[in-house]
Amino acid sequence: MFRFRRRVVGLAVLFLAACSSARHDAVRTDAGDGGGSPSSEAGDAAGADSGTIPDGGADASGGAAAEGGAAGAPDAMAGAPANLAGGTAADACVSHFATSVESFTAGPGPTTGQSELPQIVLGPPRGGGKSHGSLDVATLGNGGSITLGFAPSAIVDRPGPDFIVFENPFYVNGDPTKPFAELGTVEVSDDGQTFHGFPCTATAYPYGSCAGWHAVLANADDNSTDPTDPAVAGGDAFDLADLGLAEVRFVRITDRVDQTGTAGSFDLDAVSIVHASCP
Repeated sequence: MFRFRRRVVGLAVLFLAACSSARHDAVRTDAGDGGGSPSSEAGDAAGADSGTIPDGGADASGGAAAEGGAAGAPDAMAGAPANLAGGTAADACVSHFATSVESFTAGPGPTTGQSELPQIVLGPPRGGGKSHGSLDVATLGNGGSITLGFAPSAIVDRPGPDFIVFENPFYVNGDPTKPFAELGTVEVSDDGQTFHGFPCTATAYPYGSCAGWHAVLANADDNSTDPTDPAVAGGDAFDLADLGLAEVRFVRITDRVDQTGTAGSFDLDAVSIVHASCP
């Protein structure tokens, strides 16, 4: 009888120990889950903040540049080029499109899209193809000028073109030698103060280093054409090596005041960076 009672007591002790261990494991699991939730929520919040557009563009939008940038946040938005997805950690801060309008001075003439600045010129292009001009543009007006920022990215000089300017020309009767061209002079700057210009003096086809005479083929809404690839994107590509510059952070486009009629009033769709880097 004594041995029987001792066995019963022993089994009871083992049962209580097992229960205690199970409760401990449950508490540990709950604590682990609880500890992970705040981190996840904080990570989500940080991710949302990381896409915030810098406070540039007050001149163009009355201080709404930050809100506009969120709608056109580069690369995070639908239509970002597939070859940019799944990049390295170093690519995390890279933007391949304009993120702010630093300044805008409208010239006389059409005002299409100006009320939608800065959003309408941020993010990727929405080209109309070879036969149609895009309506997703902001018109500069005759002699008007706009300056775009790309923070946190910089445009860097590497082999070949380094950035692309997208206007909305099309080819008359499908002939690329007869573009409906509205020309603009392109300038670049590293500090936003001193600008260096690509020569834009041509008055007839071909228009050389002017922007606004190559049809835009990339369209974030309608196709998967990479807007950062000069070979397929369309638009007018520029190489910093032509100006002897290694890196810039601002692009300014000014309508050719001497070009009027069918060659007047530059309409800006977007600017993309082919070769981008972070600070």
